Amino acid sequence: MTETPAPAAVLADFDAYAQAVETVAAAARAYYGGADSSVDDDTYDRLLRGIGVYESEHPDQMLAESPVGKVAAGALPTGDVPHTVPMLSIDNVFDPEGLVAWVASLERRIKRAPAALTVEPKMDGLAVAVRYRDGRLDRLVTRGDGIAGEDVSHAIGTIEGLPERLPEPVSIEIRGEVLLTTEQFEAANEIRREYGATVFSNPRSGAAGTLRAKDRPYVVPMTFYGYVALPFPDDDSPFAEELRTADHSAVMARVEEFGVLTTGRTAARLRVCATVEEVQAAVDEIAALRAELPFGIDGIVIKADAAADQRDAGNGSRAPRWAIAYKLAAVHKITKLIGVDWAVGRTGVIAPRAILDPIEIDGSLVGFATLHNPADIERRGLMIGDQVSVYKAGDIIPRVEAPLVHVRTGAETPIEFPTACPQCGGELDTTQQRWRCAQGRACGLQAGILYAVGRDQLDIEGIGGRIVTQLIDTGAVADVADLFTLTRDRLLTLDRMGDKVADKLIAGIAQAATQPLSRVLCALGVRLTGRSMSRRIARHFGTMDAIRAADVEQMARVEGIGPGKATVIVAELAELADVIDKLVAAGVNMTEPGVTPGAADEPAEAGAGSGTEPGPLTGKSVVVTGAMTGALAALSRNEMNELIERAGGTASSSVSKKTSLVVAGDKAGSKRAKAETLGIPLLTPEEFADLVGTLLPA
Repeated sequence: MTETPAPAAVLADFDAYAQAVETVAAAARAYYGGADSSVDDDTYDRLLRGIGVYESEHPDQMLAESPVGKVAAGALPTGDVPHTVPMLSIDNVFDPEGLVAWVASLERRIKRAPAALTVEPKMDGLAVAVRYRDGRLDRLVTRGDGIAGEDVSHAIGTIEGLPERLPEPVSIEIRGEVLLTTEQFEAANEIRREYGATVFSNPRSGAAGTLRAKDRPYVVPMTFYGYVALPFPDDDSPFAEELRTADHSAVMARVEEFGVLTTGRTAARLRVCATVEEVQAAVDEIAALRAELPFGIDGIVIKADAAADQRDAGNGSRAPRWAIAYKLAAVHKITKLIGVDWAVGRTGVIAPRAILDPIEIDGSLVGFATLHNPADIERRGLMIGDQVSVYKAGDIIPRVEAPLVHVRTGAETPIEFPTACPQCGGELDTTQQRWRCAQGRACGLQAGILYAVGRDQLDIEGIGGRIVTQLIDTGAVADVADLFTLTRDRLLTLDRMGDKVADKLIAGIAQAATQPLSRVLCALGVRLTGRSMSRRIARHFGTMDAIRAADVEQMARVEGIGPGKATVIVAELAELADVIDKLVAAGVNMTEPGVTPGAADEPAEAGAGSGTEPGPLTGKSVVVTGAMTGALAALSRNEMNELIERAGGTASSSVSKKTSLVVAGDKAGSKRAKAETLGIPLLTPEEFADLVGTLLPA
């Protein structure tokens, strides 16, 4: 279900109303002007809606500077370039009930049901009118007050998605959004750090500031996505008449043919719907794709598709009556950084984590966020006590993007970096961006052993934190290989260890020795690998001997591993040589089932993985979503991925055009919806179990 923003703010009296007007006006100036606002999008929307409610109840108290009913809340500079036709804002709804009410009002205005409704993402950037004259890119104009805007044509050449020439010598105005994609935002902040400039706190403010900037010593690339096109009023050519009478969806298809970027090339492409139920379903589909899109969205736009319906609905002074924005809950929020803690991972890596004043983002309460490494903290210029922009979308781990430097009070304090290992107190290796305890895995031994015995690695049931601590403290275990030398008598020397528990553990260890190579490799905790990457490496090489013999060039040939990762992985395997030798000596399995040894050195057939035997899923990319049932009910997601790869397929976590099929269990959500949209085959768990047949675990 689409996550909706919080309800309107309750303004108890005139003083609260006046303060809300002042706050929203300041935030709007920042929002549209490229500066950092001190309130997040949800707070802005709640206050703006609260102002509207208060004014409807107290019309005699309405302030002249109220943002309600004004294009861009009255915050954008007017500029001196008149628009060919007014460039209006768009009204909002916030829930399914609001959408139904809007569609009903549209039907009343046009005195019929609309022929069709389009649904497309509302991109979070800066609205711009792009003018082409005789096929040549002529001028860029901001929205301004809707009547006239600023000329920002100096940005031509820095914006992707806008060809300088169209394939036909036509004149057309294409309106859309100039924004920073996620990739461009990260690159822009790297550029600004290099030049000593303050980093952007979010992509929207970065795009707004960049579009207006002149004479910078550096260039920040941006991207344009078109969302409407219209002819010039004085143009009476056949092409202009075509634009005036065509459906919105047809016009946007024509724009895309011209080579101008639209959302048609993304998973959130424009959808044409016949009923309000279809519209709501499309809204939910696009909202579910939010985390996967290359740009930020803050809502979803619904429009009457037919030109006649748009004409009959007409426009208000601020917004068209034939379009509405279904607002989504903000994924950028502002909160306070109240501390940083430092944890030691299983390979000895020192990981900083931001401690936040808890705040709700995208439907969940966020109290912590990733900071990656000390260099990342320095690049972002963070201080304890800062108001920070925090981002979260979908299942992505929240991250701190940047401090709001302009609201600092002077009470902020520097973040203290550790001078010794936070866990053992030993020396730190700070030669890489990711700091590490000089003892490496020895420092993170307990975490490493607990990880190794987990269900998706060696799967030794019954070995918990208390037992691991005793094994380490008594010297029984110094690495994961020592688990396989444990005897029943040695286990019985541990506190609170009975005969039955000891027997169960010995049996579990014996079973672990037969696990596939991919799980053994994963249990070693090689840096830059996890469950999926360990399976890829194991299925590529087939044996541990082949993996250990691989040089950087050979390792880099594994899917998803480039030269950078390969260098680290090869070095890690060399560091683990003694542990691997001990595992071999203990009789632990060092081969991957279904893989032909040495086949990684031979050219792979099209659609087949290196060294793997053909199976029912050979050459197919498979996504699993929802709860499995029937024969698959007991399998973890990792075990499902292993099953897919044993059958010759590739397990993936996201649905795309490259996905071959989706296994959709109970309560399958956005991934199923995306698969249906893309026309990707769907299988029930039972159908999938029949497909893989004898490969199912006993």
